[in-house]
Formats: sequence, structure tokens, C-alpha cells
Amino acid sequence: MSLAWLFVDFNSYFASVEQHLNPRLRGKPVAVVPMNVDSTCAIAASYEAKKFGVKTGTRVSDAKRMCPGLRIIEARHEAYVEWHHALLRAIDSCIEVRKENVMSIDEVACELTGRLRERAAALELARRIKTVIARDVGECLRSSIGISTNVFLAKTASDMQKPDGLMVIEKDELPSVLHGLALRDLCGIGWNMEDRLHAIGIHTVEQLCAAPKHTLHAAWRGIEGERMFELLRGNSVPRPSAQHSSLGHSHVLPPEERHEAGARAVLHRLLQKAAMRLRHNGWLAGGLTLSLKYPRGSRWGDELVFRETSDTMEFIHALQTLWERRPQGLAPLAVGVTLSHLTTAENVTPALFPESRPREKLDRALDALNKRYGKQAVYFAGAHTALKSAPMRIAFNRIPDLETEGD
Repeated sequence: MSLAWLFVDFNSYFASVEQHLNPRLRGKPVAVVPMNVDSTCAIAASYEAKKFGVKTGTRVSDAKRMCPGLRIIEARHEAYVEWHHALLRAIDSCIEVRKENVMSIDEVACELTGRLRERAAALELARRIKTVIARDVGECLRSSIGISTNVFLAKTASDMQKPDGLMVIEKDELPSVLHGLALRDLCGIGWNMEDRLHAIGIHTVEQLCAAPKHTLHAAWRGIEGERMFELLRGNSVPRPSAQHSSLGHSHVLPPEERHEAGARAVLHRLLQKAAMRLRHNGWLAGGLTLSLKYPRGSRWGDELVFRETSDTMEFIHALQTLWERRPQGLAPLAVGVTLSHLTTAENVTPALFPESRPREKLDRALDALNKRYGKQAVYFAGAHTALKSAPMRIAFNRIPDLETEGD
């Protein structure tokens, strides 16, 4: 089978962007954090920091001890989104980048066609992508590129040589080329999945590749196991379409906001951002979940279900109802709101006597003003004291829309 996919992984992406923007950070150990306090964790680390054992998830206080001279940089998510799009433009000048193949803020897959499926041509394309990125975007923004017969193996190949690697996995090299990897090195195998594999006697990738399809079906408890069986053999397997069932935001509160009034204001800000995103995507929500995290790891959450809507005022009323149910007298460390039961207007039977039509017009007017004059030009008063809180965050598999989520 000829090669079919080229996978680009931007190395230590957040830290690399910071080194690109600030030449004084180049060649220095850098950790990017959500807020500059010792109690938080690194969300990215430069390769200079990784040499000391600092990685994503390392507690800042531990990272400072492990790596003397570590530069701690507070994350600038809008910058990471902007440079993400600059990198995509550079890649697109070499090969078409389709939206559905942008996997995350730091990963993109490109389908190979025609002569690009030949090894020599695919390698030439990969080297050209690296050259164009260095020339047109920035030499600090290095990438590892993997090429193979399916996206899963192309991603695996990109992880096998870092940083700035280039690796090809052809079908006739399988499965032996994978045998040196650990189970957790494969996409789709986390801690829980690894435990399940261990429980049935699979401890190595070699054993995983040798397992029959029905064994993997049982391990994954469904068709994903059969998908893994085929992917490991270099076969092409259609990816399941993305299904949006919820939309939300969460935020770890800084020390000065770890009281009930601060938490409530941040929740209002998160909810109003989520509502604007909801309308921008043309969705309605039929449920709202409030999540609170307290000291010593305790958590509380509750959900309210209602008629599908995109009305911010209705969401605020639901938030207030849930807020009044919370444990009293406890100051949260982190808060989150999630709009759920998402659907579109054509899937909802209109109310016989609609009451929210004037507010729908109000929401559209507020969204238009915020898009034109800034995301906080107008807002509902509950968020007033938290306007500088809960800045944009980037989830692993979703790139924020600067038009609706920029701060």
C-alpha cells in the first residue's frame, strides 16, 4: 500500500511560540503556566526544560527545584491561536490543509495524493514544509513530521523522532517498527486503557500487535478495538465524525478570587462567553451544568435541564438556581459551566407562545457589538468584577475562535 498521510506535530508548541516572540528565551528552559503561582502546573515545557524532567503537568514548585534558572511564562492563548493559523498557512502553501484534518492547536494531518504517495516525493514535501515554516513563520517553531498509510501511524511516526524529526512508516515495516514503543506511546491508550490491556496479559506493543481482533474488541469494549486492530496493520479506517454534545468553560481561580463572590462573578463571565460561542455556531442548549472544585480535592456539581434555547438571560437564571444549591460557606478553588443537550433550531419544535423573541434580538445585538468593539464592550452585570479573569484557554482538540472567544 502506498503512503497516504503526512502528519505535522509542532514541537513544544506553546513554549516554542514564547521563544519565537522573545529572543531572550531562546535556548533557555521555559515552562508555560496558566497563572504564575507555584501551586499550578506547567501546560508546556521547552526542550531545554524537558532535559531536566520538566513536562506538561509538572507542578511549578517542583519544576523550579528540578530545573534551576527555569523561566516561568504565563500563557498567552490568543498568541498561540494566531501563530497556529500562520503555521497552517505555511503548510497550505505546500499542500492543502483541510479543516477537518486539523487535529489540535499543534497537530495537523495532510492527505497525500498522486505522486506524493511515493516515498521520495513525500519526504521532499516534508522537508519543504519544514523549510517554509522556518523561512516564513519562524525558525523556533520546529516540527516533527510523520508519514504513513493512515493518520494513526503517521502521528505515531511523528512522535518517534523529536524534536525536528522526520519519520516514515511503510506497511512492509509493520509491525516490527512499532515493537520498541511503550503502550502509552500509542494514541488512544491512556492509563485506564493500559490497565485493561495489562489485565488481559498485554504488556507490550508487540503483544498488542499480535492480539486477535476479538481480543482488542473486548479490551476496548467495542468497535474501537477493531479499529485499533486495523490501524496497527496500516489499513485505512474511516474516522468517526465529531459529535458535539456539550460546550463549556472552566477556570482555576487565582488566590484573590477564591471566595464565593469572586467565584460567582467568574462563572457569569464563563457562561456569557459560552453563550456567545453557542450562538456563533448556530446551536441551542437544553441543559446547564455547574461544577465546583474545593480544597483537598472535593468536588460538587449539579445539572438543570430546560427547553432548548440560546438566550443568555435564561442561562443566567439557570446558573443562579444551581448556585443556590451549592454547599454553603465553602470557597471554590476552580469553577466550570457546561451547556449541554446541544441541538439546532430545525430540530426543535417552536413554542406556541414564544416569550424570548425580544431577548433573542438583544443577544444578537450584544454579540454584534462585542464582535465589532471587543469581547467585553457590553455584558451582563454579573460578570463585572471578573472581566480580567478567565482568559481564553485552549483545549487539546479544539482551537478557539478569536472572533468569539478572544479577550
